Amino acid sequence: MSTDLLSLISHSEQQTLEVGKRIGELCQKGTIISMRGPLGSGKTILAKGIALSLGITEPVTSPTFTIIQEYNGNYPLFHIDLYRLDNPEEFELLGGEELLYNQAVTIIEWSEIIDSLLPDSTISIDISIEKNQDRIIEIRGASL
Repeated sequence: MSTDLLSLISHSEQQTLEVGKRIGELCQKGTIISMRGPLGSGKTILAKGIALSLGITEPVTSPTFTIIQEYNGNYPLFHIDLYRLDNPEEFELLGGEELLYNQAVTIIEWSEIIDSLLPDSTISIDISIEKNQDRIIEIRGASL
């Protein structure tokens, strides 16, 4: 994973969506994007923007309860939410490692649970919420 850090400020949901679109434009088959941030920080909004760039027209929602959601566009997209998992072993039992080495774009929310399993080429995104509700989006592994 690249250690170069790009830090962006988003003042709105629309700006966060646009950042996601820019990230999506960089995606190729096999791209893995890990996202970390508190509840409500905008991880799923970023995922929606990425999906739009991949030509996905169906609504993208957080897969918190289904854990894995698949979409079809220019490339297949796996959207994974690990919020309900406790450890990497649970991810492996779901067949999750296979999702890390495929020809789809894979977005993983709450990826800190499986950091040790992620390939070095993973695009890493950390989101924090400022007191004024702006989002600080820090991206490693991609140049926008």
